Amino acid sequence: MLAASVLSDSALEHYRGGFENPGMFAPLASAAVVLACSLASSLGGSRRAAPYATAIAVGAAGLGFHAYNVLRRPGGLSWANLFYAAPLGAPAALALAGTIGLAARPVAQGSATIAGLPAGRALCGLAAFGLAGTSAEAALLHFRGAFQHPAMWVPVTVPPVTALLLAGAALPGPARPRRTTWRTTRFLLDACTWLGALGMVFHARGIARQMGGWRNWSQNVLAGPPLPAPPSFSALALAGRAAL
Repeated sequence: MLAASVLSDSALEHYRGGFENPGMFAPLASAAVVLACSLASSLGGSRRAAPYATAIAVGAAGLGFHAYNVLRRPGGLSWANLFYAAPLGAPAALALAGTIGLAARPVAQGSATIAGLPAGRALCGLAAFGLAGTSAEAALLHFRGAFQHPAMWVPVTVPPVTALLLAGAALPGPARPRRTTWRTTRFLLDACTWLGALGMVFHARGIARQMGGWRNWSQNVLAGPPLPAPPSFSALALAGRAAL
């Protein structure tokens, strides 16, 4: 699901940019391959490491390109450039999708550890990191939108708290967190899962409020709220729930 969100979001943003640089096709190809490999492995196919490692490399390179795009503009690292230049969080999401794919390989093969760490704790840590980063990206874009709707506060408040609880579950300690903490974490993970779906509804409404609404979809999907972005919360919450 995370790879699908990255693929759709990158396709929209890079299409809006006219694929000015040939390298803008790379994240689309990488995310599509990761998505195909993940679907194949879920149906019983083998889970190869190369596509996921490639996604990590492409995501890291994309993060460098996006950072360069921000810094080369007049004003350098400024709010305006963070708002309107290439988004730093998008390539990081591709790298995270590759990392989660790699981490899932030993688990699918029956291993109880990932890189020497208990599998559940390692995946909780990855999901926590992803939720925190995705929430930071949402905070930046919703701040740009002046939090004009109260619902815009939800993705910048609920996921960070969930990430903190997941990070706590990833730390060394009892094999299972206290029942109250565990129940609270599960509840918040469920909330984040629904947050992705409801976020798409709110973003679709935001597109409908643009001039011409959905009748002018070819322009408003590019100019309005990013429709493929909210499902990232659902993907990471489901990963955290499985790890917990």
